[in-house]
Amino acid sequence: MKVKRFFAQSMAEALKQVREQMGPDAVILSNRRVDGGVEIVTALDYDENMARQRLGDKAREATNGSRLAEMQAEQHRHLEEELGRSRDRIREVREKRASIGAGYANNTAFIEDSALDLEPATADSDYAPASAGYSDELAQMRAEISSLRDLMGARGQEPKKPAANAVQQRLSERLQEFGLGFDLANSLSRRHNGGRLEEGWKQSLKMLATGVKTSRTEWLDQGGVYALVGPTGSGKTTTIGKLAARHVLRHGADSLALVTTDRYRVAAHEQLFVFGRILNVPVRVVDESHSLDDILDELSDRHLVLIDTAGLTSSDKGYEQQLSELARSHHRIRTHLVVSATSQPRIMKSVWHCYKMANLAGCVMTKIDEALTLGESLGFVMESGLPVAYYTDGQKIPEDLHHAEAVPLVRLAVERLKTLQQQRAVAEGA
Repeated sequence: MKVKRFFAQSMAEALKQVREQMGPDAVILSNRRVDGGVEIVTALDYDENMARQRLGDKAREATNGSRLAEMQAEQHRHLEEELGRSRDRIREVREKRASIGAGYANNTAFIEDSALDLEPATADSDYAPASAGYSDELAQMRAEISSLRDLMGARGQEPKKPAANAVQQRLSERLQEFGLGFDLANSLSRRHNGGRLEEGWKQSLKMLATGVKTSRTEWLDQGGVYALVGPTGSGKTTTIGKLAARHVLRHGADSLALVTTDRYRVAAHEQLFVFGRILNVPVRVVDESHSLDDILDELSDRHLVLIDTAGLTSSDKGYEQQLSELARSHHRIRTHLVVSATSQPRIMKSVWHCYKMANLAGCVMTKIDEALTLGESLGFVMESGLPVAYYTDGQKIPEDLHHAEAVPLVRLAVERLKTLQQQRAVAEGA
């Protein structure tokens, strides 16, 4: 994991630096006001499970992913400060050594400010009395910097260790072909201590099904207020249309209402209003004159309220305002992240971190039918811990909406892998 701090006079300027130097996959661990502007701590290849391991017992204080990211950022700041102090001490020793004279300076190991690997300093016997104090101080500094090196190494990506034996190696490779990331595939394969490959494959699938959380209740039956968040194009509005249509078929239109917080884009409400007209369901828009809580107060008699949101990123105007409205509402809003199964794992994680501040209660997986493999989505769900409420596998309303269950999802992923393997076999035989 690569962690870096950025300073700028404004948030917009800082985010521009992040995009230019870290790219679109950067995850913001923390942002805060400092003297002269703002500070942002970002990371590439951020892994929450790895972060918990590196923080050790301190990670228990993190009750959610957002707090964990802040702790990771705090650790990074602490390490940089420690390294800065160590470099200052090195400079002081160099200056003291230089003051003794050219002879002593020429017989003492040169210390580079930028290096963290210090070799023992040496001196001729003629200079032993004069250098004894400095040798002790340098020895102490070497031990201190060696400790810092260990801490800094913990920030980097852990080396990728291969599986222990041939069966585990083949199992890990199959799990990666299934769509799981290297670390998760290796972790599952290593739990298979012996036996045949197929036994290990079945065991790994069972562990995966156990690790994938799903929602036990149907929103349509339980009722309440649900909001869908996620990037543009992930399928939020279409999923709300499917949920709304199914609810009307089961319970009628009088107990349902639709709300949108997207007042940032031109014609953003058009599709939702089309659903409202077809289903004869009211659609309300959150704007400067009508707050989210005011609208939800008016709709308190509705059994189910579905909230559509704008697909904003952290650099967009209104991003924090929209998520804060959801998180700080005095109504109990169950916010769910909409994740496209066609997204790359890095994108999924980046989106997850981007929307954490909305107090996510779970997720909805979309575009299952368009993904070559489903292991990426299942791996993301397992690593993030977000329960899957629904998944969609087509454009038909409301047929292509399904209440999520772990075992059927894993079974579907296995079928998708078999289809992919068959297609490859046909292509290779052609």
